[in-house]
Amino acid sequence: MAPYTDEICVAVVPPRKGNYYDWTNIYLSEMNMKANDTKPLYERIYDMVRKIPLGKVGTYGQIAKLVRGCSARMVGYAMAALRDGRYADVPWQRVINAQGRISSHGIGSTVQRMMLEEEGIVFDSKARINLSIYRWEEPI
Repeated sequence: MAPYTDEICVAVVPPRKGNYYDWTNIYLSEMNMKANDTKPLYERIYDMVRKIPLGKVGTYGQIAKLVRGCSARMVGYAMAALRDGRYADVPWQRVINAQGRISSHGIGSTVQRMMLEEEGIVFDSKARINLSIYRWEEPI
């Protein structure tokens, strides 16, 4: 039996049908999972974030969709795990929320904004980034 690791597990909650959950139409293929996705989840997230070029940003949800098999919240947790200084090559500052804002996380928010401004990214008067200008589009 393979050892348990929570890094590659995916929780699926199906839609409710009355007082019960409807599991009849839940398939791994619907979650776009690949049988050979054996790399730990955070590693897959970091690999995707490394692709965001200088002067562009991606959203938590966008990264989750590209990585497959995770949520925007999981991407947020992966970015928060970088605070310990590991993986210095991951441009964590380029991941923001879907409203074009930096998610609040203490002094790190100020540092993130300064780093993005140094890359040429402009914030409006409401501290938002115009995603139609600065959103990274992953080439297919």
